[in-house]
Amino acid sequence: MTSTARTSGTPGTVLPPAVRHLRELALSAACAAAVRAAARLGVADALGDEPTGAPALADAVGADAQALARLLRALAAHGIFAELPDGRFQHTDTSRLLREDAPRSLRYSALWATEPWTWELWPHLEEAVRTGKEVFAGLYDSEFFAWLHTAEARESAVVFDKAMTQSSVLSARAITEVLTIGDAREIVDIAGGQGMVLATLLEKHPGLRGTLFDLPAVVADADPRLREGGSLAGRARLMPGDCRSTAPEGADLYLLKNILEWDDESTVRTLRNVAAAAPAGARVVVMENLVDGSPEARFTTAMDLMLLLNVGGRKHTKDGLSSLIKEAGLRLESVRPVNSYLHLFESRVPA
Repeated sequence: MTSTARTSGTPGTVLPPAVRHLRELALSAACAAAVRAAARLGVADALGDEPTGAPALADAVGADAQALARLLRALAAHGIFAELPDGRFQHTDTSRLLREDAPRSLRYSALWATEPWTWELWPHLEEAVRTGKEVFAGLYDSEFFAWLHTAEARESAVVFDKAMTQSSVLSARAITEVLTIGDAREIVDIAGGQGMVLATLLEKHPGLRGTLFDLPAVVADADPRLREGGSLAGRARLMPGDCRSTAPEGADLYLLKNILEWDDESTVRTLRNVAAAAPAGARVVVMENLVDGSPEARFTTAMDLMLLLNVGGRKHTKDGLSSLIKEAGLRLESVRPVNSYLHLFESRVPA
């Protein structure tokens, strides 16, 4: 009697979910690398509204057709692009975010999270956890932000600036809806990058004047609306400087968004600089991602580990950041969510 092998689409033994989950996590660097490769190749921009085969996409982006199909199949397993039964690929809501022209594009945010220096740092996480200290300086002979403004890091610096602008685009509208201007007439955006949030606030509040305060190279590339000849230039001032050393004086509202991510001493020093520059009664508003009580915990906890590696910094808990604000001599008045990934801490400079 001859036995016949029988093939079925359903496996006889299904691995426990915990086993599958851990195996996938252990290889999750492959997903991050695939996202980076797709962003660098411009696959999302090349794929239009109609499903397209890998050969045509490969011609458009200058890639090998078979290798590109493998890349897209790996991404489709995570919901980034979708593979049709006939082998063609189409966009998903997630893959569209890799398009340069997407309204909520995350292309540069994805590139920033996977820059070459990040791959150098991650294998040293055990060392950072053992010591509690950053490892970047030992690998690059430079403090992170100093290195970022060297010729060697020019491409990373461009990606960083664009990623921060994309992040601000996502949050600017939410911030303007939540932030109460009240009777404030002068606002300073501390380390505000290219000034997306400041420009959005100035457009919404015609009686408001604003100062963008950041490192010289950053301010030099400010949002065109804020620069000379821009639509908001008459109400905007661009001031170069380092908030860990000083802060502009005399405003009645100071905004610090996603910048208090260094070690605790640097965070307190920055807040004290603001408190010293601001008049009594001025409002100091801090907006940060928290590692507790947030639906975005996977994002914030991953960023927390990255900050440990590159600057010895951290993402905060609600109680931890509240304590640092008070330690800097500010009077904390309220804490409330802006959206699923930002919390607003409002305080005042005491009399």
